[in-house]
Amino acid sequence: MALAGLAVVAAFALASAAPRLASPYDPQSSDLDHRLAAPTWAHPMGTDDLGRDLLTRILYGGRISLTIGVAAMALAVTLGTAVGAAAGFYGRWVDNALMRLTDLVLSFPQLFVLIVLALVLRNVSLPALRTGAASVLPIVLVIAVTSWMPVARLVRATFLSLREATFVEAARGLGVRNGRIIARHVLPNSLGPIIVAATLRVASSIITESGLSFLGFGVQPPTPTWGNMLNAAQDQMTSAPWTAIYPGLMIFLTVIAINYIGDGLRDALDPHHAR
Repeated sequence: MALAGLAVVAAFALASAAPRLASPYDPQSSDLDHRLAAPTWAHPMGTDDLGRDLLTRILYGGRISLTIGVAAMALAVTLGTAVGAAAGFYGRWVDNALMRLTDLVLSFPQLFVLIVLALVLRNVSLPALRTGAASVLPIVLVIAVTSWMPVARLVRATFLSLREATFVEAARGLGVRNGRIIARHVLPNSLGPIIVAATLRVASSIITESGLSFLGFGVQPPTPTWGNMLNAAQDQMTSAPWTAIYPGLMIFLTVIAINYIGDGLRDALDPHHAR
């Protein structure tokens, strides 16, 4: 299943990276004579309320959604790893302070915080960042700021179990500095759980972005994402259900494929789980 998931994600990523190879249409080109057209050979997924080819918009939307998922994951894992590593390695008051901060952030309702931060960043950012593909940056920051905490807890637990290991004590005995011990000895031995968490965080970020865009607080039209395509399809659920089915299906397939990849990586990198 992990290999099947990898094949699905790779296919979506390649198609989104080169959408012109899969569809000749422009994602913003309207054809009012073919509004809400059912799927045909010319339009395999039909058209939306403005006559735009749905397959083309899904491919371009996949580029945005996958980019947000990967970028938000990278920022969240970096921040979570830094916090968890410091808390787990140094312990004592450092651990207490960082974990109380983590608990404090976790105590806020995520959806509420996401919406507030999205509105704040949209209002304070440059006009060029409020619309179009550049509006991806505020959404990436919002998702990363609200999703690093589980990674921090995971890394902290791993560092707590490794900081008293023999190889760490040997490095200390040789006079190696703490920063070098973390970077060269403890962190490489913690990569297995971090990689698994990073993979699953991509799926979570895609769902979060889709939810924000569906509610109207994410990437704004006319830039397509799977979430705002679902938002636009609300009025056509009965008359043109394909406008909602296909974006929703892409979210479902991508997320479940990434989750299968994460499960496969967990089995491969965690010998205790494999047994």
